[in-house]
Amino acid sequence: MNRTVKTIILSILSLSLYACQDKNDTTPKEIQLEVNTNNISGKWELTEWNTGGTYVYLDIERKGTYSIYQNMDTAKPRLITGSYSIEIDQELGAVIHGSYDHDSGLWSHRYIVKSLTSDRMEWVAKDDASFIQVYKRVSSIPVAE
Repeated sequence: MNRTVKTIILSILSLSLYACQDKNDTTPKEIQLEVNTNNISGKWELTEWNTGGTYVYLDIERKGTYSIYQNMDTAKPRLITGSYSIEIDQELGAVIHGSYDHDSGLWSHRYIVKSLTSDRMEWVAKDDASFIQVYKRVSSIPVAE
């Protein structure tokens, strides 16, 4: 009799736990991609950051180079080019950093790639967690020459 009562109690508990699960969460989980030059390459638009009516488009090449089209410091589109590298940090994950082809030298931050999906990526400055940039993948860059 004891075994039967235990089985019934365990069955009721199992059904109760199953019934308590949130069935309203129908949001599909985005598949995270490995951060590498193949997956990160493409055309991206900066969509979340304090851009205030300006735009930034980023064209990342697999060969380790990039082009930025932006109007943050001028009314006309400005092209900036350079190279980048991705390093894997055991604690932080993928960290991207780079340099400019012109006299400005290195990027002002190294960025932890917090999220990379097929259509969105999020960078967080390694030295300032409040400095976050979110990019969405675009099919073309409308201001490219």
